[in-house]
Amino acid sequence: MSKTIEEYSLADLMKKIEETLNGNSGPIEGFQATYQFDITGDDGGTYQLQFKDGKSAVKEGSETPADCTLIMSLKSFHQFMLGKLNGTMAFMTGKLKIKGDMGKALKIESILRQYNVKDSL
Repeated sequence: MSKTIEEYSLADLMKKIEETLNGNSGPIEGFQATYQFDITGDDGGTYQLQFKDGKSAVKEGSETPADCTLIMSLKSFHQFMLGKLNGTMAFMTGKLKIKGDMGKALKIESILRQYNVKDSL
């Protein structure tokens, strides 16, 4: 029996995102960016999602300067990954804070939607 997205720890979910993205490099071919996810709350943490040369890598912490930082709760992150929380609406309602390149913030939602990460859980 598979777990629901809410049952994944942040670390496991980030690992799953990396595996899913690297399973098909098409949508990220030629795209280069570093995203930082600052997930708040008791089960939160900081992870970076780096795109380079058609590959993605997830790293815990903030060792590399990020092009865009997304700050949200773990609950909001789960909803975002499920496609139940639109990034623009989350930003407008204060559930998502963004630092850095706003264009790249919009791009990450588009990329994650193409991969439909929730279906690979």
